[in-house]
Amino acid sequence: MGRDTLIERKVFPEGSTIFKQGTTGRTAYIVQNGRVEIVRENDDGSEQILATIGTGAMFGEMAVIDDSPRMATARALDPTTVIVVTEQMFLQKLEKADPFLRGLMHIMADTIRTMGKKTSG
Repeated sequence: MGRDTLIERKVFPEGSTIFKQGTTGRTAYIVQNGRVEIVRENDDGSEQILATIGTGAMFGEMAVIDDSPRMATARALDPTTVIVVTEQMFLQKLEKADPFLRGLMHIMADTIRTMGKKTSG
C-alpha cells in the first residue's frame, strides 16, 4: 500500500458480529487490537469455534481469494479495532505475486472449504 492509500479502520464492540457465515465477502481484515473469534454454524444450529485470533492476524481473506460465501462467522471477543483490506487492495498485492503462489493460494482455499464442508454437521 502506497502512502496515498487511505487505510480504513473499523471498531467493533465486544460480542458484535464482523461478518456472518454465508454472506458474500469483498473485504479481509487485520486485527489492530482486540480479539476475534471465528465460529462455524452447523446445520443443527450449534456452533463450533474454529479459531481465536489476535493482534496482527488476518481473517476473511478466503472469500476474497475465491469469491465464495464466507465459511464462518467472525465475532469480536473484546472491543476490537480492525484494518479493512479491500478486495482491490488484496487483488493488487496478489497480482504482484508469483503465478505459482497465486495458484497455490486458490488450491489451499479450495481444500480448506472442502474440509469445512465435510466437518460441518
